[in-house]
Amino acid sequence: MQLADWIRGHWTIGSKVHWVRDVTYDEDLSQIRTGTGPQVMATLRNTAISALRLAAANRHHARNTNRPLALLGIT
Repeated sequence: MQLADWIRGHWTIGSKVHWVRDVTYDEDLSQIRTGTGPQVMATLRNTAISALRLAAANRHHARNTNRPLALLGIT
C-alpha cells in the first residue's frame, strides 16, 4: 500500500510539471528537434515554471509574517 501511495505521489508531482509544459507552453508543438535545443528549451521552461511558483509562494507568505516562521516551526 505504501509503495502504491509513493508511486501515485511521484506521478502527481511529475504530472503537474509536464502538464504545465505541455498545455501552457505548448511543448508538444515545439519545432526545436535537433542538437541540444530540446534540452535547453525544457530547462528554460522548467526555470520559468519554478520562478513563477516561487513568486506565488513568496506572495502567499508575505501576506502574513507568521507563515514563514510557522513553516519552519519557529513560532
